[in-house]
Amino acid sequence: MAPTMGKRDIDHVDLTGDDDRYARAQKASRIAPVVSLDEEVQVVPSFQPSQSFAQIAQGEEDDEAADLVQGSQDIDYINTYMLYGRMPTKIVGVRFYNGQATIGERVLLVREPNNPYDRNAIQVKNVMGNQIGHIGRNVAAKLAPYIDSRDLLVEGMLTGFKGVYDCPMSLSLFGTSDTSKIQELQQRMERDKLPVNEVKKTEREKDRQRRKQLQQELKSKGRPGESMDTLASQSTIFNPRDVNKVVEEFGLNESDLANMLMADSPAALATELLHYQRQGLAWMISKESPTPPPSGSDAVEQLWKRKGNCFMNIATNYTTSTAPPLASGGILADDMGLGKTIQIISLILANSQPKTPESSASTLIISPVGVMSNWKNQIELHTKKEHAPRVLVYHGTGKKEAANLSDYDVVITSYGALAMEYNEKSKVPPKRGIFSVHWRRVVLDEGHTIRNPRSKGALAACHLRSGSRWTLTGTPIINSLKDLYSQVRFLRLSGGLEDLEVFNSTLIRPLSREDPDARLLLQALMATICLRRRKDMNFINLRLPPLTSRVFRVKFHAHEKEKYDMFLSEARGALSNFKAKEQTKESTYSHVLEVILRLRQVCNHWTLCKNRVDKLASLLDKHKVVPLTPENIKALQDMLQVRIESQETCAICLEILEQPVITACGHAFDRGCIEQVIERQHKCPMCRAEIKDTTTLVSPAAELGESAEFAVGDPDDPSSKIEALIKILTAQGQTPDTKTVVFSQWTSFLDIIEPHLRANGIEFARIDGKMNSIKRDQSTHTFSNDPNCKVLLASLSVCSVGLNLVAANQAVLADSWWAPAIEDQAVDRVYRLGQTRETSVWRLIMEDSIEDRVLNRQEEKRKLMLDAFRETAKKKKGEDRAARIAELEQLLA
Repeated sequence: MAPTMGKRDIDHVDLTGDDDRYARAQKASRIAPVVSLDEEVQVVPSFQPSQSFAQIAQGEEDDEAADLVQGSQDIDYINTYMLYGRMPTKIVGVRFYNGQATIGERVLLVREPNNPYDRNAIQVKNVMGNQIGHIGRNVAAKLAPYIDSRDLLVEGMLTGFKGVYDCPMSLSLFGTSDTSKIQELQQRMERDKLPVNEVKKTEREKDRQRRKQLQQELKSKGRPGESMDTLASQSTIFNPRDVNKVVEEFGLNESDLANMLMADSPAALATELLHYQRQGLAWMISKESPTPPPSGSDAVEQLWKRKGNCFMNIATNYTTSTAPPLASGGILADDMGLGKTIQIISLILANSQPKTPESSASTLIISPVGVMSNWKNQIELHTKKEHAPRVLVYHGTGKKEAANLSDYDVVITSYGALAMEYNEKSKVPPKRGIFSVHWRRVVLDEGHTIRNPRSKGALAACHLRSGSRWTLTGTPIINSLKDLYSQVRFLRLSGGLEDLEVFNSTLIRPLSREDPDARLLLQALMATICLRRRKDMNFINLRLPPLTSRVFRVKFHAHEKEKYDMFLSEARGALSNFKAKEQTKESTYSHVLEVILRLRQVCNHWTLCKNRVDKLASLLDKHKVVPLTPENIKALQDMLQVRIESQETCAICLEILEQPVITACGHAFDRGCIEQVIERQHKCPMCRAEIKDTTTLVSPAAELGESAEFAVGDPDDPSSKIEALIKILTAQGQTPDTKTVVFSQWTSFLDIIEPHLRANGIEFARIDGKMNSIKRDQSTHTFSNDPNCKVLLASLSVCSVGLNLVAANQAVLADSWWAPAIEDQAVDRVYRLGQTRETSVWRLIMEDSIEDRVLNRQEEKRKLMLDAFRETAKKKKGEDRAARIAELEQLLA
């Protein structure tokens, strides 16, 4: 008897309905006559260019999308899988379907548990989403239970011509890479007569490597090791510019970049472009009007090449007889500070004509809130007054112009406004707002903001109507190659890579196995859509002054050490208690995070430490859900604050919380993720508590989760870290007119610093997430232009994006952030194009503390970033929490 489908567990909650609907509409728009090598078949396009996405999506129900995903292979965790074996088989029933494919083409396998004839049915589709047939019944009966339980992930590739009744193909079977589970799965597969030759080969190679390593260790015994001083000095040296060299490894090399064609500066531009910026302009102009490879050419354009009279995608081997649609735009990934802003301004001035009859001439720029005014100022600064474009900041009072956006040459808005106006259920464009306009081009500033493909902002950006699409980012890849997938989908590359499952099987997993063909494919992809230049490239020749980075280790005062040791003991006890007894209780885990947060804060100043969550934790232990009284809302916000400051991930998408909210049952999620869950099932995916609607979600107390409380500092009672900071700021022999930016992740610590600066006669300005954009701009202007203002107190989370702080020649990182890329971006606000003075960066680290270990952890993360394309993906949800606990144990060791 065929196995029945059990109740879907919580890990199967469908959060990709929007993605699927979007991808299907995109694929429908690309269906074209496909040449089959064994028969003449003419496929009539089912989607005309004049049709809108809304028309395609019309009539599709959410539950239908959920059913499809429920029966499909889960693709979020596929990098935790390894190849077990390959098996030849056939696609059957091909005469009943119109889907076409050619030899070597990758195909999609989709479980179809509700098939009335076979509950084990597995559909086979081409990368455009058109069904070719089914896996044979006998093979499907073997594979279906493994796919449904996610014990195996199966990929397919055509190996022969499509016949009248069937088509040969090869299946690749991927299973767990967890060493404790490999043997059990291997034995099950052998009993079911499924191939396991590849996993056996891998295990033999691992054994050989282990024996080789053991022999080397035996030989090296007795050799003197390096001194601790040497190791310490190596671990504290850092260079933020190393982090993203991995990106250009896969793009054009330096000599090719140096010899790129240059465009003339637009007549309306008031500023003379540097030579590499003119090269960037020429590249962007060409990328806005791409053309398919001509007949007889060996050229590759956006992974498409000529194959006789057809076009073949070299990533998926999908072949079509008509010219494929090409993406207009790309990724400008220049190093931070090289002038991405002025290059986009020059592009707007050089190429402002509508791209299509239905398009406007307006450019939409989406940026973080704190950078919107900078875009407006830069446009005014760099354009001649008589040619100045009409610019609207679509924020605050600018929202009054919602019905007139196409009257402006440039509209600047925020990711938040974009997400708020996005309505996934809308069938026709609205009359007002961002989605009412067909834009000439859309520009995503800090484009890595959409790296989570499930976030509402990412979905909203993908649904914008636009002639051309650009993303600007100095860090196109922050965590893994999945970040790059979001860019590919936004740019609307065709051929199959816009589907995450295809992107994973074609690029991410082969690269994790160090497949040389996949590396070549990635190089071709990056070269065609991405332009990246670094500050240290010879032809850039910025002549930036030297950058010196120092770690300043500070000793605790005796009373501080006593408090630190007390919190350390409590943290170890809380972690031990969580592991031993109460791993299922979220309140216990919150207590662990709370104590570790206090441990980090006492390194800055003891008054930061507050007991935020104990009372709420006891309430949640008694009642599954707490009533949303003002007192409980404040307590939930405190609990959420702990999650934010601890850099916890969303339990649904496993990404860092970008738009954090917390439920009345005490679970934190990214807003876009939990809203989609509530829409479908009205239950918390962690504890199944009822969630009536999205109005019960509690947001942070202040922007970006910064503490809403004001801490009071006593100038007569400084912490040892504040004493060290004052020593740096008042040191003799500094460069005249030195200006310093002091970064901290805690605004309450900035509060405590303020009276100490006043007591020492140091004038300062401040910028943090609780200030509106006007006040932020005023503070930045004061710091940059007032010669008496020597210090800018800056919230790390706000200042890590989009600001220009070259007025400073010194930066102090008062505390260490979990993610090193955030700190590096903050430093690059000071050390960038326009910096003329030698620059110093100081990191204040308490000796023999958790900060030392966080710094070491950052070094490990930087090494991972340098090898990002071979980085394994995130673990399953349960494994992710286990990995987090293991990391906390290391920090408390």
